[in-house]
Amino acid sequence: MKQVLINKGNVITKDVPAPVLKDGEVLVRVINSCISIGTELAGIKISEKPLWMRALQQPNKVVKTLKMTTSEGVSRTKNIIQAQLDPIIPIGYSNAGEIIQISDGVSDLDVGDRVACAGSQCAYHAEIVAVPRNLVVPIPTQVDYSSACTITMGAIALQGIRRAEPSLGETFVIIGLGALGQLTSQLLKANGCKAIGIDIDPRRIEVAKNLGLDIGITNEGQIETVAKLTHGYGADGVIITATSDSDEIISSAFQMCRKKGRVVLVGDIGLNINRSDIYEKELDFFISTSYGPGRYDRKYEEEGLDYPISYARWTENRNMQEFAHLLATGDVNVSPLIEATYDIGDAPNAYQDLLTKKSSPLFVLLEFSSQLKFDTNRHVIEHKFKPLKSSNDAINIAVIGVGNYSKSTHLPILKSLSESFNITAIAARNGHNAVAMAEKYRARFSTTDVNEIFTNPEIDAVLIATRHDLHEDLTISALNYGKHVLVEKPPVITRDGLEKIAAKLENNSTPVLLTGFNRNFSPYIQKLKTLIPKSREALILNYRMNAGYIPADSWVHSNEGGGRNIGEACHIYALFTLLTDSIVKKVQAQSISPTGKYYKKGDNFAATITFENGSLATLTFTALGSNKLPKEYLEVYVDGKAYILDNYRKLTVYDSSSSSMSTKAPNKGQKELLQVFADAIYGKCDLPIPIWQQLQAMKIAFDVEDAIYNKTT
Repeated sequence: MKQVLINKGNVITKDVPAPVLKDGEVLVRVINSCISIGTELAGIKISEKPLWMRALQQPNKVVKTLKMTTSEGVSRTKNIIQAQLDPIIPIGYSNAGEIIQISDGVSDLDVGDRVACAGSQCAYHAEIVAVPRNLVVPIPTQVDYSSACTITMGAIALQGIRRAEPSLGETFVIIGLGALGQLTSQLLKANGCKAIGIDIDPRRIEVAKNLGLDIGITNEGQIETVAKLTHGYGADGVIITATSDSDEIISSAFQMCRKKGRVVLVGDIGLNINRSDIYEKELDFFISTSYGPGRYDRKYEEEGLDYPISYARWTENRNMQEFAHLLATGDVNVSPLIEATYDIGDAPNAYQDLLTKKSSPLFVLLEFSSQLKFDTNRHVIEHKFKPLKSSNDAINIAVIGVGNYSKSTHLPILKSLSESFNITAIAARNGHNAVAMAEKYRARFSTTDVNEIFTNPEIDAVLIATRHDLHEDLTISALNYGKHVLVEKPPVITRDGLEKIAAKLENNSTPVLLTGFNRNFSPYIQKLKTLIPKSREALILNYRMNAGYIPADSWVHSNEGGGRNIGEACHIYALFTLLTDSIVKKVQAQSISPTGKYYKKGDNFAATITFENGSLATLTFTALGSNKLPKEYLEVYVDGKAYILDNYRKLTVYDSSSSSMSTKAPNKGQKELLQVFADAIYGKCDLPIPIWQQLQAMKIAFDVEDAIYNKTT
């Protein structure tokens, strides 16, 4: 399917795989989408700037990068930054079309329904989009697709009105009569208010007046003019829909208000506020956040959690519904504001016209073919690159999931191991991500459907790097199709999942399965294994993970992530199992009980694991510590000797030998993990982490989880 993307400052139309539905979503064949001129042109201009120039504009990120260079090393930091600067960027967040598929969890919409969609994470300028239910609303029969595709802009304008709380007969000033300002003017009139519009473009003032604006003025003498029009009192409120770096706009807005008036910011302007502008009048200043309550809340937008109407009368979905209703009744008319429409194939010219100021239309739409037929072949794009491999027997590997870690770590390492691996396919939920990485690493095809990978006989192995909740099903499916599997930790996030994996692995003919416990393969850990006496007494292991804070609403803490103990600490349980080489006997854990909601209960805990050979291991996992303290620290005590591993960059040995080692950058074994995976597939070595150790690491994690949350098994 075709999608509009930004590529280093250029707008392109590119073929990408069509999305695959997940629960709670609908698949929509787009008929029209609306270009958000200000937002999208700003994104284009930013994307064409080199990294150093962007850094100068965000000095706080320079400091963060310097700290990362110290802790992670130059090469690793470079990969992390490049991973966050995607080569192609999707644009668009408001469109309308027809539902062609519905997933489980959506019961109030049907295939064939006409709908409008919102969301910068899904409602792209693309022929087909997958959109969560809370970001979709039906289109009334009286409303055509071209008007309906402006619904996101309408919801933004409507939320600005709600923040202003206008009442019948009040006078409001709208600063900026672009698309949002035009809609705001009409919405104020629908509320029974007097509307005064300000814009430097006389044409926009005339358009607004034709649609009901009471008075239009230019920037010249605007404060005095508003004072005269309001009998010297000032406006009841001002709604700013303009975009500018200037601080003068906010100052003017305050000066236009009466005492105890209010100013609502919908646009993007300079915000150096002069106290004297607001103090004497005791003015209220409000920020209007996009489409309304629910915006930027993953639980609402992605997981379908609605806010009860008795507590949140207007959510972003209900704002969208109301704007659709206003279009149907004629209280808002967007047709005269639509001043240009381009075919999807001509999208680059649309943006070029806007960037070169050949035209300054209010609304610009993209139009898609109404004859588009959807079929499963749209889930795959063939690239037909010549492979990077220099060995005829290199393993054909597919990468499933291209988040930041995969982009910064897995893919660069696979490329460096081209003698062992040939990156054959890239699978990602978003087709543009799959295509971008496939092109960068010269994969033969990209896809949004993992079945295209599992059923492809040319693919020997898969690397699973999705969010944690998908690991179990993807791993079992890949094994069922005879693929070798490297699955990022954790391989499962439930005990039931662990039992399913264990049952699957009872068959000795199963292909190689390796969990991404990369620390096990760090040169430091491998060195430590050789130093620990073979005929030894029991070990004492103390591990400190200064893990850092992750916000409570992050996916890591959700059902997708499984929490920090299961998702992160499992690394250390695998390491304990490796070093003790013993079956676990007893697991105990205690957690800090947070007094508020800033920390989760699983953010700060201490776990003690006793092994059958008498070894004792403790893990202190905390989000409380300073980021100036290195993240990880291991102490090993055995047979009169001691070994200290400081953040995987220095190993100090306290025995009669001089076997200490250090490196400039931490080495946590990521590259070594992939190399031993290849060696195991080639039959050069046994399974690098025995299955019992992989399973035991997760069993410890689940036992710790039960102890933290006082569960019984």
